[in-house]
Amino acid sequence: MKVTYHGQSCFVVENGEHRVVIDPFLSGNPLAVAKPEEIRVEAVLLTHGHGDHIADAEAIAKANDAVIVAPNELAMYFGTRGCKVHPMHLGGKRSFDFGTVKLTLAFHGSGLDLPDGSVGNAGNPCGFLLTMEGKTLYHAGDTALFGDMKLIGDMNHIDLALLPIGDNFTMGPDDALYAAEWLRANLVIPMHYNTFDLIKQDPHAFVAALEQRNLKGKVLSPGESLEI
Repeated sequence: MKVTYHGQSCFVVENGEHRVVIDPFLSGNPLAVAKPEEIRVEAVLLTHGHGDHIADAEAIAKANDAVIVAPNELAMYFGTRGCKVHPMHLGGKRSFDFGTVKLTLAFHGSGLDLPDGSVGNAGNPCGFLLTMEGKTLYHAGDTALFGDMKLIGDMNHIDLALLPIGDNFTMGPDDALYAAEWLRANLVIPMHYNTFDLIKQDPHAFVAALEQRNLKGKVLSPGESLEI
């Protein structure tokens, strides 16, 4: 499994011929180095409806004839926009050609900024357990720390956990350390930090704190990849 970070909470995950993108926010992201038109995928996975997670979902989905996989209400919104969609809900699991997706809890909001300036209902936020060719990635989405993360770790062998550390809108580094301990992933990558002043953090300090707890972490710069 190859994972490429594109800033904020956006990752491209690929294994062989299969490629998916999670929470594409490239347009308007000051840290992103890739452009939406450069993303080639067969699926777009969305954790919730906030603009810094769905900004380029429609453009990427339509350019690639890709399916958007998202919580039900958010998927239905993109369906009205002419996108191919597959709606899911918390606790649900589904196998696709590219792998298996299971939606986990995430404690956050999911209001959708509509073109007329109103806020729409995008349903519940989620995280993803994405399994491709025997490797499992956990993308926590935007979330607070919650006790069932320990259950997620108990029930799954997680090769890679992607955890927000930005604070203010999500859990910060201290809470993310507890999440990492409960999840027991082989490797942890921090996300959702430094895109805006409100979420400035030192990801290297977070990784150092992980190592003090005998956990393994790695900081990825936007555009950087790793294989697990």
